[in-house]
Amino acid sequence: MIMSGSLVRRSGVALVSAAALVALPALPALPDGAGAPGAAYAAGRAGATGRGGAAQAGEHWRGGWAAAPQRPTEVFGKNWSGEGFARQTVRQVVRVGAGGAQARIRLSNRYGTAPLKVAGATLARADQGGAVRAGSVRQLTFGHGKSATIPAGGELLSDGVGLRVRALESVTVTLYFDAPTGPATLHALAGATSYRAAGDHRSDVGAAAFTETSQSWYYLSGVEFAGGGPARRDGIVAFGDSITDGYGSTIGTNRRYPDALANRFAAAGRPRGVLNEGIAGNQLVNTTADFGEKATARFAEDALNGPDVGTVILLEGINDIGMSEVAVGSGGPTPEVSVRQLIDAQRELIRQAHRRGVKVIGATLTPFKGAAYYTERGEIKREALNRWIRTSGAFDGVADLDRALSDPADRGRMAAAYDQGDHLHPNDAGYRAMARAIDLDAV
Repeated sequence: MIMSGSLVRRSGVALVSAAALVALPALPALPDGAGAPGAAYAAGRAGATGRGGAAQAGEHWRGGWAAAPQRPTEVFGKNWSGEGFARQTVRQVVRVGAGGAQARIRLSNRYGTAPLKVAGATLARADQGGAVRAGSVRQLTFGHGKSATIPAGGELLSDGVGLRVRALESVTVTLYFDAPTGPATLHALAGATSYRAAGDHRSDVGAAAFTETSQSWYYLSGVEFAGGGPARRDGIVAFGDSITDGYGSTIGTNRRYPDALANRFAAAGRPRGVLNEGIAGNQLVNTTADFGEKATARFAEDALNGPDVGTVILLEGINDIGMSEVAVGSGGPTPEVSVRQLIDAQRELIRQAHRRGVKVIGATLTPFKGAAYYTERGEIKREALNRWIRTSGAFDGVADLDRALSDPADRGRMAAAYDQGDHLHPNDAGYRAMARAIDLDAV
């Protein structure tokens, strides 16, 4: 999706600015549960241990929250990824779609060029801003050790710790780095505030030491839970670009469409983890410097390797269409793609999912008439791809998000009530409409 920064059309320049980001609100606490230590691993991307492979014996782990790792970039604004961290503490707040009695975290050094030492980490229930709830701080261990090193290109899974968390509650992950990390793997568009302090403040309840803020997540790629209900493979991954990532929603309020979908499941009395693996600017066919590896390259690792993934909702392709007309980020416009290439890429993602026993819900591309990279030629491609998604039978189900958001008087344009203002990204009401268009029983 088009984000902040320069958008250079072949014949001119347009500018789009992102809104300021604020802190996540806290949710009520629950009593703590007893926990048990587990196994940790740090594996390279080609290693033998998969992301879901380190579960403790007899425990069923499920995804509560996730974010797709990205290489260091400041395309969306200034952040800490280029400089990294040294003798500093980073505190990050996330809301979970599913909870449990034990928790563990995943850390990613996917784009690191050297081993990453994590000197210590804690998990707690979030309070206001960078503060955490008194009595909820839990020291995390990694293979029973307080510190660990993640190889370049690898990831790290903590041991489980007793912390009872319910669906839709916010938790805080605090990491301490006692040595220079180098450039940091991050998720650039957090839609939430992260906090940094000089020195080791991983166990602080208050936020006084955390005097710096950022609007990205660093190294943190997942929070998982056990003991939250019967074992079943019901995790949902929302996979896509900035419309999945939540650009245009009210910052700090968890109003992205995957959040709204998690709200619907919780309200129905059957909470499920809805894991957001969107990357703003991402494409199906082309890898770009600022917007991540192409979907066909990152899908297996980002979408399919969670501990309980059963369904993927696939919403991707609008950037392949639009960014072939407009340069976004570094470099010129990306290579033009045909409708056949877009279909072939989506078929490849379906094949990857089905080989893992995961079903795929195809989401139609949402309207973009009036957007900075809109062209009539691009609209013809969008409509053709949407016809294929609706009628091909290639998917296990279809979510017609195009119809959910379009203006009845002009189906190529997003309805004004759902438009964030750039004619491409929905607002809060639009993201809720997207979630309502997804059949809870189909996923």
